[in-house]
Amino acid sequence: MGAGALSMDQPFDLLIVGGGINGVGIARDAAGRGLKVLLVEQDDLASHTSSASTKLIHGGLRYLEHYEFRLVRESLIERERLMRIAPHIIRPLEFVLPHHRGSRPAWMVRLGLFLYDHLGGRDALPGSASVALRGTARGAGLKPEIAKGFTYSDCRVDDARLVVLNAIDARERGADIRTRTRFVEAARDGDVWIATLADSETGARSVARAQHIVNVAGPWVDKVLGSVAGAAAERAPRLVKGSHIVVPRMFPGEHAFILQNADKRIVFAIPYEGDFTLVGTTDIAVGSADAARIDDDEIAYLCTSVNDWFATPITPADIVWSYAGVRPLYDDGSDSASAVTRDYVMKLGTGEGPQLLSIFGGKLTTYRKLAEHALEKLEPFVTMTRGPWTDCEPLPGGDMADGDFAAFMRAVRARWPFLPAALAERMGRAYGTRIADLLGEARSLADLGADLGGGLHEREVSYLVEQEYARTADDILWRRSKLGLNLSADAARRLTEYLAREKAHV
Repeated sequence: MGAGALSMDQPFDLLIVGGGINGVGIARDAAGRGLKVLLVEQDDLASHTSSASTKLIHGGLRYLEHYEFRLVRESLIERERLMRIAPHIIRPLEFVLPHHRGSRPAWMVRLGLFLYDHLGGRDALPGSASVALRGTARGAGLKPEIAKGFTYSDCRVDDARLVVLNAIDARERGADIRTRTRFVEAARDGDVWIATLADSETGARSVARAQHIVNVAGPWVDKVLGSVAGAAAERAPRLVKGSHIVVPRMFPGEHAFILQNADKRIVFAIPYEGDFTLVGTTDIAVGSADAARIDDDEIAYLCTSVNDWFATPITPADIVWSYAGVRPLYDDGSDSASAVTRDYVMKLGTGEGPQLLSIFGGKLTTYRKLAEHALEKLEPFVTMTRGPWTDCEPLPGGDMADGDFAAFMRAVRARWPFLPAALAERMGRAYGTRIADLLGEARSLADLGADLGGGLHEREVSYLVEQEYARTADDILWRRSKLGLNLSADAARRLTEYLAREKAHV
């Protein structure tokens, strides 16, 4: 997993700074093309923006209002591809868009949905439709005066696991993935970069040589730029905070709602982890990457947004969890945070010699295509053994026949019948076919070791540490899983103590 000293004999082809979705996506693609790759992340994988999304793989229906047709088309095409390569962590989700007199005109909604159905060459998901809501299952929970609306389909995703699976695949293709490793500075030395790195926990420094640097540090992209000697100054990213709240389940059914607000923004209400509803997001301009904390105004905004549509109101007291992330958007000069483009922009150094590629913006859905475009930019400067390949190659655990998750789960239950149904489902969704690496020849729950709480057994914790870069209880409870929603503080403490004991034995 990349432990140990860095080799100074042969420089890396790429030093990638940032372990969010775009960084690991580039690492995976580049390693698969035969490049020698080092990725460094100052914290845990997906510990910032990439785990603070609305958990969707989607085209971005609202982006059509801002005429971002290229971005929507690319996103819709990617949605279909990602469903095929990661059927365990990505699955279809029906959205209900309720409508009333104060909403956007019905003709405008129908036109937007028509474009949404056809821009990306939809194949796997059903098209949009007008539907009745009052007295129907789709309308359950809404205020009784809301009689009609529309439906369309997108996908839900476990965002943090999407990051981890890309990192695992990058590692298995030869990339060196270093978490808790901070990029300090870099300077040119002839035809390579000499980069100084620091262990985020001990402060111990090391040096790496790389032909090129890819700066995909998210909201810290300008900070990395400022730490590279001779780098051309770029416009600072437009930092926009998005916050979410999680409350007890608000409505029955497995569909989600997309709610139109009076301010013309939209808010999602999405079934989440069985017993909860995820509500978000906000768009608040901030001045620092360290501002990723929800505030009282955002909480009030999200509560008001859903209360305008639902019969039973929610209050701040109902919130069981909240999170916020800072999106590093390219500053296109838009007046409002909501209107700033979610498209990505790449800035490459000029001239010959070692290159610095900095990436601004981007969204979860387009990470794979962004990686392809990044390598297109670098292609004149490196030798690759193959061309684009990630569009059809499954992510770890996604290699199930015909992407049929239901058939896969039947096989899981047959092979490990001792697993409780809920535990089997969680593990199947998290690990896909790699559940076999975790469970192996286990014949009973006792073979998995002690239950540390919520069905999290010692064997699974060891797997996450050994194979998925987990080090802390938060890594496991909030990024490799969402078990933190249901576990007590005492269970989290036991997990922390277990991890400390295991580390001491290494």
